[in-house]
Amino acid sequence: MTDVGAAVWRGGSGDDSTDAPIDYATLTYQRTGRVARLTFNRPEQGNSITPDTPLDLTAAVERADLDPRVRVILVSGRGKGFCGGYDLAASAEGLMDGDMVGSRDATGTVLDPLVQMANHDPSGTWDPMVDYAMMSRFTRGFASLLHANKPTVAKIHGFCVAGGTDIALHCDQILIASDAKIGYPPTRVWGVPSAGMWAHRLGDQRAKRLLLTGDCLSGKEAYEWGLAIEAPEPDDLDVRTENLVERIAAMPLNQLMMVKLALNSALLSQGVENSRMISTVFDGISRHTREGYAFQQRAAEVGFRQAVRERDGAPYDDAGPSTNKG
Repeated sequence: MTDVGAAVWRGGSGDDSTDAPIDYATLTYQRTGRVARLTFNRPEQGNSITPDTPLDLTAAVERADLDPRVRVILVSGRGKGFCGGYDLAASAEGLMDGDMVGSRDATGTVLDPLVQMANHDPSGTWDPMVDYAMMSRFTRGFASLLHANKPTVAKIHGFCVAGGTDIALHCDQILIASDAKIGYPPTRVWGVPSAGMWAHRLGDQRAKRLLLTGDCLSGKEAYEWGLAIEAPEPDDLDVRTENLVERIAAMPLNQLMMVKLALNSALLSQGVENSRMISTVFDGISRHTREGYAFQQRAAEVGFRQAVRERDGAPYDDAGPSTNKG
């Protein structure tokens, strides 16, 4: 085969250039060669999720999808971990009076903090659809990774917990450092994973094993359970990830799109959208049970971090960012 012929069947000769990074409120976007790199950029806050996160993620995924030079989208985080979940301190400590609007003007809508605050008042009547209308916008943003035309890869180091897993589990491939921590401890109180992806990624019994206890997996265990495709030692995570995205990026773009669509059709036929809807409703309900209100009131008394430490105390004893299973 001639060099020209090889270039055609591989979808072109490629582009080894690098674009200047683009800053969003919660992440940065940069194209290097055929890879679009989306990097969460709130390291001091553990890359916690804000109302801007799903908007930024959706916009960055669309940018990568429309760029003909891009073949694969890589999602990672700066600092000590991938993502520590939702930025809930203000919400838990102040009866949901945190800023649900983000960078938008949403006065009077379901994203207005005053609307959510009134809806979360234990002395009033809770409207679950007001809660769902707000939370579903987060999950739809995260799902842009699943519905992107191009393959998406999550590179996880340090920790990926709670809402962080709602993001990672929507990626087509997960690589995780062997010593990282991944799981959804809020199922113990005040949360149900709104993405609804655990059973689809792990199967029924293993998903229940995690979510009926709120236990987390180490990266090594995540690989053994089939949640991650690789779990290299921390020092090797970057190299192994670059090797994978390079191999994916060598494929013709049309082939990548056809393969992803074909395999997504099987995943979606399992009812991913229905799981997401039900899980998002139940996530709202979990914050309005007797136990959910008690957790919020405890957070208001002693602070969110202390309330979480108490939640994750005995018999679990796994509070904190690192994997520590007895």
